[in-house]
Parts: sequence; structure tokens; C-alpha cells
Amino acid sequence: MSLPSDPLPPVLAISGPTAAGKSGLAMALCERLAGRAEIVSVDSAQIYRGMDIGSAKPDAEARARVPHHLLDILDPAEPYSAARFAADAAEVIEAIRGRGRVPVLVGGTLLYFRALFDGLSELPSADPALRAELEDERARIGPDAQHARLAAVDPVTAARLHPNDAQRVQRALEIQLLSGRPASQWHADPKPQGRVPGRLLRFAVQPPPKALFDQRIAARFSQMVSAGLIDEVSTLRARGDLHLDLPSMRAVGYRQVWQHLDGAFSRAEAIRRGVIATRQYAKRQMTWLRGEGERWRWIDPAEPSALDAVLSAAGS
Repeated sequence: MSLPSDPLPPVLAISGPTAAGKSGLAMALCERLAGRAEIVSVDSAQIYRGMDIGSAKPDAEARARVPHHLLDILDPAEPYSAARFAADAAEVIEAIRGRGRVPVLVGGTLLYFRALFDGLSELPSADPALRAELEDERARIGPDAQHARLAAVDPVTAARLHPNDAQRVQRALEIQLLSGRPASQWHADPKPQGRVPGRLLRFAVQPPPKALFDQRIAARFSQMVSAGLIDEVSTLRARGDLHLDLPSMRAVGYRQVWQHLDGAFSRAEAIRRGVIATRQYAKRQMTWLRGEGERWRWIDPAEPSALDAVLSAAGS
């Protein structure tokens, strides 16, 4: 396949729900491009050092075959934002294109994709004192009551958030309390320009039918445990400077194993809860992608023609 003679190589984005086969498709694509592509991770857990097994981070062999970017760039104690990702990714994409290669963005953190492609609203900055108050309130009145509080001031945002999504429920309340405006109004404001010039091609990986996908998620999580996920979380927990309120430790799988190590429940229960949380996360990802309409082209990685479809679009 020959790439078009555009001044800039295209940017290929591959997303989809967790465990749907994004990474495998991206690796196969890069190998078909024979040294003319590099991968940019779009994953809010893979950015952290020491979070390898639970984030399904590409191993050393995969990184030796294809250059990878935005892996292991932060310590788990450090905060990171979608806006910072957009800036970091834009810099990496420019460098890859400068080498005459194709950036292949792969991952499931859809807010990162949105920040990079569409820009983000200029929201009020976080207020640590107010955030602590909201966390205390949640512990006192419970997630359902706090979610109801959000629904009273911002029904649009509350309708799309589950009561158990503590981070986003509290952030929406924080925005409303700091600014006097609902978060939904902030998000509706005109946004700055995205950071990806030139051709952008987006592909969403279609998972298998639900029953088979549920089995795949369960098998994948059990495989992570067998590969040492509990030891990985134990090492992070033993540092003493990490805790469950950090964004890194809110990642699916890490939170459930951490709670098991705290004695909250058994290993078997941690696995059960981790599988459930992964399925819920995959469902949210699917809802987000479907809400994007035709901006993403759905492909089935099990189809022999899937790679050809991506390469054909890139070369058209």
C-alpha cells in the first residue's frame, strides 16, 4: 500500500471498549505499514510507571517491534489531565509526522481523544478544600444522595453519570459550586480548536456478541491476576504514598485488588468485582462511541478484511 501524497501523513485513531482487540489490530496495522507507523497510547492507566499488568500495557517485545509513545511517563502519585494529554499527544504526533511516519493512536480513554481532536471547555480549576468537603459528604450521605444533589442543580450531567462514578459526580458538583453554572452549560460552550491538523481517520473496534464478550472480559481479568496483578498492586500499596483517591488507583482492577489487600473482601470477590467493573467500563465506552455518531467507523477485528479497510481508507 502506498500512502497518499498529502503534505502530512494521516493520523489513524483506533478506539473501542476494553478487551475488544484494539492493541492487536494496531500492532498488525503497524506491521503492515512496515516501519512507517508509530503507536501513541491513549490510555489513562498506561501513562503510569509500575502499572503494567492491570493496564494491559504493551510488553517489551511489542515496543521493540513498533515504537510506542506516552507510556510510563508519570509516577502513579502524579496527577494528569485530558488537557495535558492533548498537549503531549500533539507534540508526539508532530514529531512522528516529521519523520514521515503515520501516528496510530490506540486506546480507550475517550476523554483524551475528545481533548485532542475537539478541544475542551475551559472549566474552573480544581479546589482541593472543596473536593475534600465533597468526599467527606459522600462518605456521610452515600453515593445515591450525592448524585441526587447533583441532579437538583445539573440534571443533564446527572443523567449521564452513575451514582458510583464518584470522581465525575464530585467534579460536576465542584464546577457548579465554584462557578454558579452547571457543568453541562460549561461543556456546551464553544470549545477551542483541536490539535490534529490534516487527515484524521477514526476506527472503533466492534466487540463480539455480549455473551462472548463477557466471557472474554472475565478470562482476561483472570489472566491478569494469574500474571501477577495482585503482587503489582501490593507493591504500589506498600509505597505508602498512594491511596484510593488518586486517579491512578481509581483504575479498573487496581481499586478492587487494593480493597482486597485492605481486607475488605476475598481474592475471589476482588476478581468478581473487577470483572463487573470492567464490563461496566466497556459499556460506558460503547455508549460514548455510539454517541459520537458517524465520526467513528466501526470495524470487526475478526473479519479478515478489517486491516485492508483501515489501510484502504488511509491510502484513499
